[in-house]
Amino acid sequence: MPAGDASGRSARAALPLLILTQDAQLLETLRKVSDPAHEICPAGSEIDFSGHLLKHHAGVAVLDSAAIASPLAQLTQRLVAQFPELVLIVSGGIEEQTLLSTQIADGSVHRFLHKPVSEQRVRLFVEAAWRRHAEMHALPAPLQRSPMPPGSRRGGLWWGAALALAALAVPFVWIALNPPPHSSPHGAGPASVANPPSGARQDAELEALLRRADEALSAGSLTTPTGASAADLYREALRRNARDPRALNGIEQVIGRLLGSAEVQLQQGQLDAAQALASQARAIDPQHPRVAFLLGQIGAAREQAVLERAQRAAAHGNVAGALAVLDDAAHGERRPELVDEARDALAQQQLDSRVADYLGRARDALSRAQLIAPAEDNARFYIESARTLAPEDARVVEAVRDLIARLESEARQALAARNLDAADSWTTAVAEVGADAAQVTDLRQQVEELRAATSAEARSASGQRALEEARHALARHDPEAAGHWLAEARGAGADAATISALETQAQAATSSSREPVETYVNENMLVRTRYVAPQYPQDAQRRGIDGWVELHFVVNEDGTVSALAVVAAQPAGLFEQAALAAVTQWRYQPVLQDGRAVSRRAQLRIRFKVR
Repeated sequence: MPAGDASGRSARAALPLLILTQDAQLLETLRKVSDPAHEICPAGSEIDFSGHLLKHHAGVAVLDSAAIASPLAQLTQRLVAQFPELVLIVSGGIEEQTLLSTQIADGSVHRFLHKPVSEQRVRLFVEAAWRRHAEMHALPAPLQRSPMPPGSRRGGLWWGAALALAALAVPFVWIALNPPPHSSPHGAGPASVANPPSGARQDAELEALLRRADEALSAGSLTTPTGASAADLYREALRRNARDPRALNGIEQVIGRLLGSAEVQLQQGQLDAAQALASQARAIDPQHPRVAFLLGQIGAAREQAVLERAQRAAAHGNVAGALAVLDDAAHGERRPELVDEARDALAQQQLDSRVADYLGRARDALSRAQLIAPAEDNARFYIESARTLAPEDARVVEAVRDLIARLESEARQALAARNLDAADSWTTAVAEVGADAAQVTDLRQQVEELRAATSAEARSASGQRALEEARHALARHDPEAAGHWLAEARGAGADAATISALETQAQAATSSSREPVETYVNENMLVRTRYVAPQYPQDAQRRGIDGWVELHFVVNEDGTVSALAVVAAQPAGLFEQAALAAVTQWRYQPVLQDGRAVSRRAQLRIRFKVR
């Protein structure tokens, strides 16, 4: 930003910090470390957070993954796409960091904050995010993520954001608008508010529609009676004013309640009831992503139920009953019960042609690349149907072999494209169809290698950013902050020589203002008299995870160990307790100085490696 742009500085200094969390401790820490110039805008749910986004011109947002019900990576991608000036900090654990590894590596997610958080780290991350926001504004217009003409920020961007609310609200609001199964329909507040949006022209008929819609929503009249249901009234309100957020919010609440009830029915095995509720939601918004996902779940559950019923019938010799179940699913028609021996015999004679029919349908599905979807109309379903009737039939065995080959090919293509989620999904399908154990093991090993490589790339990017922050801290004559960033860089596996050089600069910067402190000697310079091996954590061993822990401790005059402290660990939160439990039991030969035993500070890095 140019030196003379005082008004620009003032405007950006007043930008708020948005926080999506239900963690009171995290919120209190953010309040404590934040610059008073930036207003704190907390939100306990995704819908409240989306409201803040539209109300405020925010600069930095902190997202607590524990408070997010939507797919985390999709949510952050949507935020970056629709609010390019927003700098994101995400808080969570190792699994969430892995999910966001690509976005951390490319800078879409500026920082990832591991929980539990420390006040110092939160302060450093928030300050770095505000600096990043300032740098984005300091860039020439062609280099910014979302250039816009001067003077259009409040008008163009935020009216455009308002128009995008319906799309943005999909991942934000569905869990917030989905009440618990046994809650009263009056538990959630009305979709609209007492007053219309600021600047909107009063429309008595619109306000009347919204009041009636709110009343229908509170009464639980979601889709009936026709013309007086919440869905119909909110849609009528949208026809009068397509931009009114109260009507959009109301539609989302109706969909959220329908899908919440459908999920309860699905969990209880009531598939028809779940299908009916999901279909009502789809009739309101056919493009709603959660509707499509839930319908897919219902279809998969229905398909599994069909196969289980047919398998039970076939296992008891009731081939006719198995055929009836499968025909009902494949054709949508119920056949009369075949209970007499003559009909059973006829069904047995039809077995060969029925198997051929299912295999023909499987070939057609393969030609359309419908390997595992849609439900009950895919190659796997038809081949499994044929295998239920004639598991030893040579044609069925060959079809299963071909299906496994196609699924394996899809898995390897996803691996080559570095599409981790797709590779994992196809590998699971290969295993479920009954592929050779060696094939499955090989695919899973490659998936884990891709996951590790993706995570390593994210750690490398994190380490480089930590080194940059350390350099900035040294340039600001802040060696303490530089030390914190260098510890993070070491934990991320950044270049050791660079870290050492920067540590030397930091030590030189502090030598003139601080009293000398006792140095830590490498543990291998001491004589250890008792050693207890660290116990490899079972979870890490089962998952094949390697790592290390760096410790500081004191060797007392009698050779015992005290004052153990974890300096760094990779990955964080996995090996620390095992390292501390082992070193506590170690003993050393006392260190002598001028003929008497003295205590000595030591440092040690313990490595954990799966054999």
